[in-house]
Amino acid sequence: MFVGILMGSDSDLPVMKDAAEVLEQLGVASEVHTLSAHRTPESVVEYVQKSEAAGYKVFICGAGGAAHLAGVVAAHTALPVIGVPLMSAKMGAAGLDALFATVQMPPGIPVATVGINGAKNAGILAAQIIGAGDETIRKNVIAYKEKMAKDIVAKDEKLQEMGFKKYLEDAGLI
Repeated sequence: MFVGILMGSDSDLPVMKDAAEVLEQLGVASEVHTLSAHRTPESVVEYVQKSEAAGYKVFICGAGGAAHLAGVVAAHTALPVIGVPLMSAKMGAAGLDALFATVQMPPGIPVATVGINGAKNAGILAAQIIGAGDETIRKNVIAYKEKMAKDIVAKDEKLQEMGFKKYLEDAGLI
């Protein structure tokens, strides 16, 4: 395993699964756990220490509300930590509370932060970090980005061929 994916609650799984899925596409192994910075702090520290010893390269942490999970992980490792601020329906702040909590780390405890609910980007960033020292992973990331570009060009060609209104109808958008 190379990437540890943590989330504060299993209710975060619909968003955080995107990180695991894109890592799998890029050839990077990952492991997913639900661990809470507040409810299971000792388990978080134990997991980080165990994962470091096992050779993990990056941690991705998703949390909403107070969003302390990424900071707690970063406080206990010298490995890169990527924070995914999660939108919380209960808070009504559209994820801004989690974004501010994740991005505002004290000096010496950096957490790379992606956009709100940006687990897919967190997975890609983790692969890019690993790819800096692993040629195979770097090539996988390059191929992934090239495919994205080709897909956009193909969609634009279809849009131009069909016309705007027909394209929307065909996509079920009107």
